[in-house]
Amino acid sequence: MRDLSGDVNFVDPAALIGDRTRARILLALLDGRLLPMSMLASEAGVAMSTASGHLTQLVDGGLLRVQTQGRRRYYGLASPDVAGAIEALARLAEPFQPRSLRAGTRARALRTARTCYDHIAGHLGVAVLGALIDDGAVVGGDGRHDLERAERDRLASTGHDLAYEITPHGWRRLAEAGVARPRTRRRMVRYCVDWTEQRHHLSGAVGAAVLDALVQRGWLGRAPHCRALRILPAGETGLREWLGIETAALGDTRSTTST
Repeated sequence: MRDLSGDVNFVDPAALIGDRTRARILLALLDGRLLPMSMLASEAGVAMSTASGHLTQLVDGGLLRVQTQGRRRYYGLASPDVAGAIEALARLAEPFQPRSLRAGTRARALRTARTCYDHIAGHLGVAVLGALIDDGAVVGGDGRHDLERAERDRLASTGHDLAYEITPHGWRRLAEAGVARPRTRRRMVRYCVDWTEQRHHLSGAVGAAVLDALVQRGWLGRAPHCRALRILPAGETGLREWLGIETAALGDTRSTTST
C-alpha cells in the first residue's frame, strides 16, 4: 500500500476523470479493450474532432496509452491502477443518463444485436460464434481478436488471419435452428472483427444463413430504419436452448458465453 500520509497530487488525474466526455471514454475502455477514436467518439456521443482533443489530454495525463495498427491508432487504459480508480469512483456515482431516450435506446440496441451486411453482429453475433466454438461446431480459432498479434485483421473489418470451418457436428447443430447448408459459390465460412466486442462474429454464406433462419423462426426481428435486430421472446428461449446464450446478459463481459 502506497504511503499517502504526505502530499499527493491527485488533483490532475481527478480533473481529467471529472469531465463527462472523458469519463465516458474511460468507462468504454474499462473492460480492457483497445478502441479506435471513431468508436470512442460514438460511445461518448461527441464529434471526432472533440474526442481527439479529449484523447490527447488523457494520453498526456498518463491515463491512456496508444497502440498503432496499420494506419489506425487504438486507445486503452494505461494501467490496472487507472481501471481501479475508475471502478472505485463508479461505485460512488449514479449511472450516466442518455441525452435522449431515443438515442440511448438506439445505441444500446445496435451494440446488442445488429446486421453487418447480411449477418449478425454486436454482442449477439459474437455470442453465437463463441458458443459454436465452445461446442466444437466451429474450429479454426478461438473467436478472439488479438490486436498485438493480428497480421491482416482490423477492427470493424472482414477477417483474414484465420480459417474457420464448420465441423460435421456443427452442421447438425446449425440444422437444429433451421440453418440449412448453403448451396452457393460464395465462401462458406468467414468472420468479421466486431467493433463492439473486439471479437469475431460469423459471416460468409453460413453467417447469412443463420440470420435468415433466426428471422424466419421468429427469434429475431429487424428494426425499421435501423440496422438493429430485436431479440424476440421466442428468441430468448430459443437461443438459450440452442446454444446456451442468455440474451439478458449480452454485453456483460462477466456473463456471456463468448466473452
